[in-house]
Parts: sequence; C-alpha cells; structure tokens
Amino acid sequence: MLVHPQFNPIALDLGFFQIHWYGLTYLAAFGLFYLLATRRIRQAPYAAGSWTPRDVEDLLFFGVVGVIVGGRLGYVLFYKPMYYLQNLAEIPAVWKGGMAFHGGLLGVIVAMLLFAKLRGRRVFEVTDLIAPCVPTGLACGRLGNFINGELWGRAADPSLPWAMVFPQSESLLARHPSQLYQFLLEGLTLFVLLWFYARRPATHQDAQGRRVWGRVSGWFLIGYGSFRFIAETFREPDAFLGLLALGMSMGQWLCVPMVAGGVLVLWLAKRSTR
Repeated sequence: MLVHPQFNPIALDLGFFQIHWYGLTYLAAFGLFYLLATRRIRQAPYAAGSWTPRDVEDLLFFGVVGVIVGGRLGYVLFYKPMYYLQNLAEIPAVWKGGMAFHGGLLGVIVAMLLFAKLRGRRVFEVTDLIAPCVPTGLACGRLGNFINGELWGRAADPSLPWAMVFPQSESLLARHPSQLYQFLLEGLTLFVLLWFYARRPATHQDAQGRRVWGRVSGWFLIGYGSFRFIAETFREPDAFLGLLALGMSMGQWLCVPMVAGGVLVLWLAKRSTR
C-alpha cells in the first residue's frame, strides 16, 4: 500500500506569518479563472460583444465573495446547523475550516444574478461565460485537500495499486485517494468537456441560427453533479453525519437537485428563442 506523503501544510513560515498550501490553491484557482475567462471573451459568442478584461475582473470579485460567503453558510446550514446555532460567533471563523462546494455554488449563482442585474446582461450569458472556467479551480481545491491529507476515501482493497493509508484518519486502513478522483473527474475531465463544448458554434445557436444561452451552464450542473456523485461513492462520509437515506452521503444528496437544476436549465434553453 502507498502511504500519504504527509506534506507540511505550511508552504512558508515567517514566524509571525504563515502561508498555507491550501490558501495558495485558492489563489491558483482564482488566477486560472481570470486567465481562462479573459480568453473566453475573445471566443464566440463573446468575441463580437462588449466584454472586456475589466468585466472579468469585476466578475471575479463577485465570484470570490460568493464562494466565500456561500461556501461557509452552506457548510453551516447543510452539515452542522445545530452546532452553529449554539455557537453563532464561530460562523464567520472560516480560518478554522468548514466550506461546502454546494453552498459556494449557490453563493456564486446569487453573485452572478446581482452582476447581471447591475450590468444589464442576461443571466445565462454570464453563467455560460464562467462555467468552463470553474473546473480548474475545483481541481486546485482537491489538490489542496490531498496535500492536507483530509477528506480521504473509504476503505479499499489493499491490493489496489494506488490504495493509500492516511495517517490523519488514525487507522492503517488502505483507502481510496478520493481527493485525486475528484481532481480528475470534476476538475480536469469536466474542464476539457465543457471547454470544447462551449467553443462549438452550434452550442450557442438553435436550428434557425438564433442565439441560445444556458446550454453550457446546464451541462456544467449536470456534469459536476454526476461526477461528484460518482466520486462520493469512494469518499468517506463525514463522521458526524455518516450515510443518510438510501445509503447516500450528504454530498450525493446535494448533487441530486444540482443535476435536476441542470436539466431544467437545458429545458429553458431549448424553449428560449432570444
């Protein structure tokens, strides 16, 4: 069996100031988003529009606020509502850990609604722009989880070539490195599929050549929800929650409305002629 390398989570220690690898993965995620989004606005169907790098900068600001606020509130409400109800002062303490992707997604959706309203743009025009730029950031976050040796997988057959022992789990069980599964599925694979799908001219037009928005956004929701659901079958459920109804984890249950929302967005896009 492999053993987790036990990376030092602190990348740089100046004594009075520490920089953690996990924080650097967030910076890398935001940097990759900016690079990809500025490239997206030079591609169809945005190349002929009025999008500028300044718009991308503002979009990134809205998105960062949405990720942090939504991710924290999502963790509080989805995973430990009773604990934080009794410890309200700890809700803003993001430095103690506790972020939820599905909450972050809801936060970003609200932020994009606000951005679209303030800038007079179509909501799906905005979300179709950012959707292919998000998975690389998710990949960065999963690498951060792996470096920290957290969110490890369920028990695996020790003969599995990549089965790994995570000492942080306080057991010598061989486990699935589920962080790397998520890195590959909802990170790299989803990015490649969405990036090339979004570049197809037919993606943004109906049979009559009219502009259609929402298809990229819909497939992002379906793709992430499906890949995350698969990865969750190998990921150890949160100890304080365990498996819920039908033997599914909280992460899997949260993926169900996400996939359903993606189907709804595709249906709306199909009906749209504007």
